[in-house]
Amino acid sequence: MATVILLRHGRTEANASGTLAGRTPGVRLDDLGRTQAERAAARLAAVPLAELVSSPLERCKETARVVAAHQATDHRTRPRVHSDKALTECDYGEWQGRKLRELARLALWRTVQTNPSAATFPGGESLPQMQARAVDAVRRRDAAVSAARGADAVWLAVSHGDVIKSVIADALGMHLDLFQRIQVDPASISVIRYTDARPYVLASNTHEGDLSWLAPRPPKKGTRPRRDQGAAVGGGAGPTT
Repeated sequence: MATVILLRHGRTEANASGTLAGRTPGVRLDDLGRTQAERAAARLAAVPLAELVSSPLERCKETARVVAAHQATDHRTRPRVHSDKALTECDYGEWQGRKLRELARLALWRTVQTNPSAATFPGGESLPQMQARAVDAVRRRDAAVSAARGADAVWLAVSHGDVIKSVIADALGMHLDLFQRIQVDPASISVIRYTDARPYVLASNTHEGDLSWLAPRPPKKGTRPRRDQGAAVGGGAGPTT
């Protein structure tokens, strides 16, 4: 199967001020957020992306467009950014637009922290609903990219903190009640490779480092397509670059 890179959008003024933006329209990257997006895009420039998909919210589309611009080279055209509503932010309902310090005083806050599988935001969606639609979207698109571009293809999904955390938790086989143990910072990069046997979490919440090892390698003449033989006992040899 293909490999998906999960990129959280860069920082916004709402993030900086401790406001839960949710699906509020017009929330864009601040100056630091744009710098973060540029840094992530530069890391991804060495990886030819088979597809670039984004949450429809402005902060994600801005981040995705920066990545797309860095993909354009003499050998590659700038990829089109596709929008997918299933990757959008959690519907926080009546919590949307409120300060986190105020929300932390509510009884539901503790449920969100310690028992998120039981958390439903008033007037919004539950965290299990958020995870189900995000995981389904990522797995379906990953299968489609693999079928169209091959098992070595790499694609990018630009989304939101809780959404990405829930997808990583699913890949790790973690119950949703444990997903708050996962950190996903603005403009951080996480990587998952899905296979018929299991998902492999190759990276989580990274800010720096070479990603060229993710780029598909031309197959050697006479070699057969890669076959997953399971997790390497002892950890394996790692990437060849």
